[in-house]
Amino acid sequence: MNDSKYSGASEAELAFLKDIVKLLPTGLTVQDAQGELLLINDTAASQLGMDGRCPSPDLAQRRDACQRALKAGQAVVTEEALHDGPTRQVLLTTHRPVRLAGRDLLISTSADITEQKNFEDQLFRSAYFDELTGLPSRRVIEHRASGLLARDGERFALAFLDVDNFKHINDYYGHTVGDALLVELSKRLARDLRESDMLSRISGDEFLLLISPIQSQEQVAEFMQSTLERLTAPFFIDNSEVFASTSVGVSLYPDHGRSFETLRQNADVAMYRIKNNGKGSAAFFDSGMEREALARMKIEQSLRLAILEKRFCCAFQSKVDIRTQAVKGVEALVRLRDDEGVIQAPGSFINLAVELGLIDELTHLVLAEIVKSIDPINDTFGVEATISINVAAKQAGNPEFMRTFAQALEDTGFPQRFMIEVTEDAFVAKNHFQAEILPMFRKLGVGISIDDFGTGYSSLSALADITADEIKIDRSFICDIHKRPRNQGILRAIESLSEALGMTVIAEGIESYEELAYLQAATKIRYAQGYYFARPIFLEELKLAAPVSSEARVSVASRPIQQNRQGYSRAHGYRR
Repeated sequence: MNDSKYSGASEAELAFLKDIVKLLPTGLTVQDAQGELLLINDTAASQLGMDGRCPSPDLAQRRDACQRALKAGQAVVTEEALHDGPTRQVLLTTHRPVRLAGRDLLISTSADITEQKNFEDQLFRSAYFDELTGLPSRRVIEHRASGLLARDGERFALAFLDVDNFKHINDYYGHTVGDALLVELSKRLARDLRESDMLSRISGDEFLLLISPIQSQEQVAEFMQSTLERLTAPFFIDNSEVFASTSVGVSLYPDHGRSFETLRQNADVAMYRIKNNGKGSAAFFDSGMEREALARMKIEQSLRLAILEKRFCCAFQSKVDIRTQAVKGVEALVRLRDDEGVIQAPGSFINLAVELGLIDELTHLVLAEIVKSIDPINDTFGVEATISINVAAKQAGNPEFMRTFAQALEDTGFPQRFMIEVTEDAFVAKNHFQAEILPMFRKLGVGISIDDFGTGYSSLSALADITADEIKIDRSFICDIHKRPRNQGILRAIESLSEALGMTVIAEGIESYEELAYLQAATKIRYAQGYYFARPIFLEELKLAAPVSSEARVSVASRPIQQNRQGYSRAHGYRR
């Protein structure tokens, strides 16, 4: 009776244990030395495709692992990819040999790690491959180059490629087209590469190309030339015909360096030489470029320090009514005071400030100088004179900066006094300047001026679409206007359209009586700016300056330039 009681209990326990094994979330199998399955729970049946829900995977790898574990008498841990493609399943399986009741058995447990492996693959790809183009990352190409350097024998080339004017392409066509262009461009760049070569995207519009092995510089030059010629054909993207060129700098191992970073930097230096000399071609590094790079680095450091120490000042140049000689407005022109106290014109630092991302802070410094000097500005030029500030096209297309700048103008307490001067490419680019940014300044009463008109993307149709208060005709059209009939015709066309659109026209760079006389006699233009009327003057001179008559202006413009006590010339006061 007692045996029956215990027997019943054992049968119940056995059934209970069978149910537990069957429902375990981990796959469990038991097989004998011949590989015959003696036990398989529901999870393992699903994993191995034995429940009929999906095709059975190839279990050859699993059988081999089982046989190794039985022969060795030791546990074996393996990763099993049971399904490929979008339904890939990865198991982490432990095969453990045991001996029970005189039999050699193998107990295998499997955990599904598919989600974990997919996440690891995603991390791997993000770390080692570019998400947009699928190209290897900088880390991968650096690893490949380091391997070549370690062998210290095989010659190779490292090319630094930068897409020309990519920001303008992004602004005009939009970022979607810009991204598509990078994808198509990377395909063209990679078209003729060998398996031993490697192309990598290292940042937005920058690529690195490793060419290995190479026989000579001439071989690399020929290859780069054919690559650049392939890029001259237009790209057809989203119903747009997009033209793009690439500037390339090339360094050679071991001629131009014995480390990856040195080779990369020297290729970068060579690429910047191309950027400064016309773009769209390739150049090899040479020692003269290294000297240029060191000089550029020194200028960069000096500019960063100058901004940190706020060593900037403003020169102010008036805009004059050429019929009455009254001052209509004044333009604030930024100047840099270098380490030795010499005033530097903006041509030496503005473009670099834009490139280094320092222009926003510099523009706010200019505004602070104006606010600090508003009393002498009013005393000299009058309380009705507008105050113009130059804003770079890159800034004008940046809503975040323009919002903060609009707030800064409002905080002055007199935003309606200001005129923002931007070049025409800020208007014609397909960004949100007119739709989003202009209304902010209109609401504050801030005027908008098109600066240097005629030197950018000028067209009469583009001008008709622009919402602005003022258009400044570039000096290149005004110079010797009295003896240049073609320029006179262009000037009349711009004047007529501007008048129809309600925009005030200002002629920039008036330097001679003949130029002024022509504007007065042959055009309706009312306002002008230039050395003929007044040179820019600095803050410390404002207290000594006073409004001058037309005769005095002629006298000031014609007398010899004087050196001030700091050793700089007022001739440094030309516009940027």
